Amino acid sequence: MSKQKQSSPSDDLLRRGVAAAFKAVSSGYSADRVIADINLNAQFLKSCSALGLECADTRLNQCLLNLRKASVLADFKCAKRTNIRNQEEYSFGSEIAVRIIERRRLVSLDQVLCDPVLALEFDEIASRIAPGYSSLEYRWAALCLRKTSRLKPELLGRVVRAEVVGPIPVRGLDVASLPIAQGLYIFASKERVLYVGEATNLRNRLKKHIDHSDNKFLAQYLWEFGAKGVILEYHVLPESIPTRIRKAMELELIRSRRAEYNVQR
Repeated sequence: MSKQKQSSPSDDLLRRGVAAAFKAVSSGYSADRVIADINLNAQFLKSCSALGLECADTRLNQCLLNLRKASVLADFKCAKRTNIRNQEEYSFGSEIAVRIIERRRLVSLDQVLCDPVLALEFDEIASRIAPGYSSLEYRWAALCLRKTSRLKPELLGRVVRAEVVGPIPVRGLDVASLPIAQGLYIFASKERVLYVGEATNLRNRLKKHIDHSDNKFLAQYLWEFGAKGVILEYHVLPESIPTRIRKAMELELIRSRRAEYNVQR
């Protein structure tokens, strides 16, 4: 998280200063764009500092986002739309990156984008899954996914914090490196989430899937298309979590991730 600076302005002074800084540097773009764009955000934070708003970067960004949500900036015309093409080529990386940080940190997408440290962590994960794109492309894709209801809240995942959350390419996966612990797992291709499962022993369960999955649809996919481009996302759960909670979390993931090869129960 970004470091808190010494002084803290009053709420009213903060709101007025943030609004002024936004209008000074936005160049006609929306508040969302100013938060998601590294260069515009740096200019916004610098303008806030010049106006005497000496507080944490995260707080300044959150204040800007709150002003946008409260329609305080409605009188400021955003003349420039942000249209980024070919998002289908990397949006899957953004979706997985958001979900991983949500599970690791118990935070929302807004909190990720407002905190410069979490935003960089998001960029790093997304770039490992779908390399070759800019931070703005990854971040804007995540915002677009939310607008189209592709990032539905996973409430149980916010209550039960996973001990480890990791994305691994299935191709070349060393099964021995997987944890011997209970948890959840997700197989996802570039186009869609393939399968969600739960296990008392992640290593043993995932070894069976990779050798020859007992889910015939997943087995057929891996046989027909191979493992290239398939990502395994796994969540290690604390030993104290009972089986019924683990299974409830699995069902939540099946619904929220729209897993194609799961039988809805």
